[in-house]
Amino acid sequence: MSSNKPLATKKVFIKTYGCQMNVYDSDRMADALAPAGYAATQDQNDADLILLNTCHIREKAAEKVYSELGRLRKVKGERAALGKETMIGVAGCVAQAEGEEIARRADVVNLVVGPQSYQALPDMVARASQGERVVVTEFPDEDKFDAIGMTPKKVLASRGPTAFLTVQEGCDKFCTFCVVPYTRGAEVSRDVAKILGEARAMAEAGVHEITLLGQNVNAYHGLGPDGEPWSLAKLLHALAEIDGLWRLRYTTSHPRDMDDDLINAHRDLPQVMPYLHLPVQSGSDRILKAMNRRHTGDEYRRLIDRIRQAQPDLALSGDFIVGFPGETDQDFEDTMQLIRDVEYAAAFSFKYSPRPGTPGALMDDHVPEDVMTQRLHALQALITSQQQAFQQSRVGLSFPVLFEKKGRNPGQLVGRSPWLQPVNVQAPDSMLRTMQTVTITHTGTNSLFADLTESGQTSTVEPLLEAAS
Repeated sequence: MSSNKPLATKKVFIKTYGCQMNVYDSDRMADALAPAGYAATQDQNDADLILLNTCHIREKAAEKVYSELGRLRKVKGERAALGKETMIGVAGCVAQAEGEEIARRADVVNLVVGPQSYQALPDMVARASQGERVVVTEFPDEDKFDAIGMTPKKVLASRGPTAFLTVQEGCDKFCTFCVVPYTRGAEVSRDVAKILGEARAMAEAGVHEITLLGQNVNAYHGLGPDGEPWSLAKLLHALAEIDGLWRLRYTTSHPRDMDDDLINAHRDLPQVMPYLHLPVQSGSDRILKAMNRRHTGDEYRRLIDRIRQAQPDLALSGDFIVGFPGETDQDFEDTMQLIRDVEYAAAFSFKYSPRPGTPGALMDDHVPEDVMTQRLHALQALITSQQQAFQQSRVGLSFPVLFEKKGRNPGQLVGRSPWLQPVNVQAPDSMLRTMQTVTITHTGTNSLFADLTESGQTSTVEPLLEAAS
């Protein structure tokens, strides 16, 4: 006798490392696997399929993956003792860089997939379930986003009122320290119509804030409905017309691609938040040239002046590498002086570590570890003082906050300020997914604390125009 009982749903656990694009990619991997009967779980011990979505930017990234695979071997063994099969996959940039080496070194791995091939996951999982060890790290002609399709609105709604949206991948800049051009490939921009369609679906599902993602997002040049390439600024203007999208952000940008139209979008579009992540990496012209950044410290300073003329209340974030090969005490002091001149609200800073396959890894005159450590501590102390000053400057201001989730304490909700800081407020759960005007009362190390104002719910972006008044 036949049965119409549906097949049991399997579960997939995805551990995400690194950048926001990996967060977005992990969601799309889950979307790709859903038609194959996989539902996402937050418990790796309950997962039939475990995927590590890896990042290759930081030091010893590959070794950290192998260490995690060692731990997962134990999980796989414990589940096997209970009669449960577990497949393990490695995805992302380490998968792209290591490829067959992962399959060779870690026999616990069933599949390896690069960041441009997630649409192949259902087929890869099916092949792996038959005992094949599958490695796919090509750069296919097929658009992975088209192949995966749109995320169901019910799933979008479950992910909260903020979302990432990849609009551009890859990089053509070839900075000598960076592995991105080798793991993500050349710059590719998605068509405007596809981005707008995905953004409208997000808005209809209750997403009110979108962060546009790209390895070099302000180099965006996707084909528009008029048959011409659109700039990121023109795309932002089109997104700002979508009902329900209250806030727009974008990351990560390169200084050489900040054109006048994009700068003016910060002035003209209240939906574009007054926050910009614009990495400079060093303040030394000599080191910038060795990094192949193709801008000078003073060019960066002048660019920041232009942006702040357009948006005086801008919060600026950046990236810094200390100890790049050949960096002298004077080179480092040039970086410190640039930080003093520019003044950052936040920044990410790291000691240089060579990435295999990059020109920087072959350079001589590497800086001793203890010198890099001393420089990093000094730089981070300066950045921290600037961050604290910016945090303190928000005290007493009133502005809208989009409440994203419950806080750690009972009755507390958490959202983001226009400048991307977490804001903690005592408020009822009914205000989740709404935008409320709050007044900042005091600061924490990395967050703000606020009280609700008496004006009630904010349903438009208009209060942003008066945020700092």
